Amino acid sequence: MSPKPHFIATYLLTGLLGAALTGCGTNSQADSAATVAADIPELPVARLVARDTVLSREYVADVQAVRNVELRARVRGFLDKIYVDEGKPVKKGQPLFQINDAEYRTRLARARATLSNATAQARVANLELDRVKMLTEKNIISKTELDVAKAKLTAAQSTIQEARSAAANAELMLSYTTIRAPFDGVVNREPLKVGSLIDDGTLLTTVSDTRAVFAYFNVSEAEYLEFAKTRQQNPARSTNKVLLMLADGTTYPQPGTVETVEGQFQSSTGSIAFRARFDNPKQLLRHGATGKVRLTNTVPDAVLVPQKAVFEQQDQNYVYVVDDQGTVHQKNFVPKTRLSSFYVVQSGLAPGERVVCEGTQDLRDGNRIKPRPVTMKSLAAAQ
Repeated sequence: MSPKPHFIATYLLTGLLGAALTGCGTNSQADSAATVAADIPELPVARLVARDTVLSREYVADVQAVRNVELRARVRGFLDKIYVDEGKPVKKGQPLFQINDAEYRTRLARARATLSNATAQARVANLELDRVKMLTEKNIISKTELDVAKAKLTAAQSTIQEARSAAANAELMLSYTTIRAPFDGVVNREPLKVGSLIDDGTLLTTVSDTRAVFAYFNVSEAEYLEFAKTRQQNPARSTNKVLLMLADGTTYPQPGTVETVEGQFQSSTGSIAFRARFDNPKQLLRHGATGKVRLTNTVPDAVLVPQKAVFEQQDQNYVYVVDDQGTVHQKNFVPKTRLSSFYVVQSGLAPGERVVCEGTQDLRDGNRIKPRPVTMKSLAAAQ
């Protein structure tokens, strides 16, 4: 007996609905998988490497001439002449100031006259001694008279020495009335003018020898230890050369050399003073100038991490490390120092680890990403 028409229609409808539902289920799974794949972000990931790194730090510097001497009056008197204007170059021994010397010339003349008189008195005493000797030998007078004559000659000779010393002192005081340049240099400000009354010790000017200058700058204890250890461990690869950044932001063309470091740290700041020397052939640098010294130091096998990869939580530094399955894990590290676009790692991260370089603000621990490899060199070039 053949089936009835309505049973056949029901069977066909059921089969079509089942096929339709099966097709819808397959499409939904595919759409869900596509949606999940689309939700996984593609982010740049860099692999950490260890390499020798040059660290550059800048320190505020105080520039001073290698010699900067105050010229002060050694005698009292009126200032008669000023031979050199402010800011002019001078040679060693060149006259700079003249104090009125009339009084000191008179003192010298008096001292010389006293010396001449003492010399004459000694000559008289010597002649008297010769006469007494002759009389004593003839037994005309006693030997006591001879002793007296010898004593008088000794006193006269002592008077000569005293008078000679006074004359030398008067001559020295006269020489102080002319103030000369102690070395080749540049005359600085002259606060007094011609006619001023000058006392002993009055400041007349300063002279600076700026053919070379010293730059003094303070370095923290930790940075000093890094500097010293690097030079002890790698003397062949280390350098004491430094650069000077001028007040207008330009770099002084002559590199300098760190010559010495002070023997103790300043208790108030915990820093120690360095001294660098710069040649100054064109006299561009002047005493009292300011600037910044750029000190470089090579750190061997330093691990660098991009600053863009770093985020902070409760004053701690973190990055997202990516495993082989593309899952990110939050990891803490301790930075040693900060460069222009990188941190130097002290601890917490190792070479070979991969870190997310951008988009960390949208990530959470355990998220998956699609890593897009980038090199540390390209990150540095992009800054």
